[in-house]
Amino acid sequence: MSRWPPPPTLTPTFFKGHGLGNDYLVFEEGEGWAATPANVRRVCDRHRGVGADGIVALLRGRGHGDRPDRLDVGLRMFNPDGGEFERSGNGLRILACYLASRDPNVKLVDASVGGDTVRMMVHGRSGPQHDVSVEMGRAVVGAPAIGLDAAALDGAGRIAGPGGERLEVVAVSVGNPHIVVVCGEGEGGGFSEERLAVVGPYLTSHAAIRDGANVQLARPAGGRSCDALIWERGVGRTAASGTSSCAIAVALVASGRYAPGALSIAMPGGTLDVTVSEDLDVVLRGPVEEVMDGSLRASLLTTLAEARFGRAP
Repeated sequence: MSRWPPPPTLTPTFFKGHGLGNDYLVFEEGEGWAATPANVRRVCDRHRGVGADGIVALLRGRGHGDRPDRLDVGLRMFNPDGGEFERSGNGLRILACYLASRDPNVKLVDASVGGDTVRMMVHGRSGPQHDVSVEMGRAVVGAPAIGLDAAALDGAGRIAGPGGERLEVVAVSVGNPHIVVVCGEGEGGGFSEERLAVVGPYLTSHAAIRDGANVQLARPAGGRSCDALIWERGVGRTAASGTSSCAIAVALVASGRYAPGALSIAMPGGTLDVTVSEDLDVVLRGPVEEVMDGSLRASLLTTLAEARFGRAP
């Protein structure tokens, strides 16, 4: 039995934004097309659809609650492989960008997603770019947090790599599962795109991890910063990732490499700021940029409807 409820039906219109190159589509719940795995794959396809690293489905029933500058919303999130997942830091911040672009009075957004409530804050706007933070909640560290069979780890907490080498890893949940591979500093420390292309797909679908995990290569740098490369579950290599940035910062604090506080996580797409408290409460902050508003054409909607009933060509 699926852990998720039946897929929602979404409107044809969408908003597209990105956080450091990590792009998401925001669709509202309504009449148009069903967010089945096959349909999500088609819409996210960069050649046959709109193209995105995922979809944020904004559910009906949002309201301002007790403040005109705050919105309460419910949402669901989908990877480009069609699978539903718990949360995305960039996806959440793109949603806040979308809501603030529709109503400039909106500064706070409380979103119910994956069984939790997450708060986002819009700090400011300059043209199409929004400065948005999200309170990601309290992270949990350790194999049980991500459904990792502890028997796969040796006495030093390392896991066997694709070539039998021992990888130093930290398992972190920030509402979704991550496995951070800590690399040595400087050249030869195992930090490279070539290494990511091997270790990423190997670990994200590792048999010892119950539902798979997002994978990061993390290399501590000077000051309170870290270089990072990202391989996302259901996506593959991404230029940036909000939850991955959070997981890396938590891993570095939990393993004693950095004291709690603000850290800068530098990825190929750019840098995100992550603040980690002594109790591993996490706040993510960085830029989000509007890209476009659009609408799926009637011909594509017909194809999506046919796919829903197994009649797509």
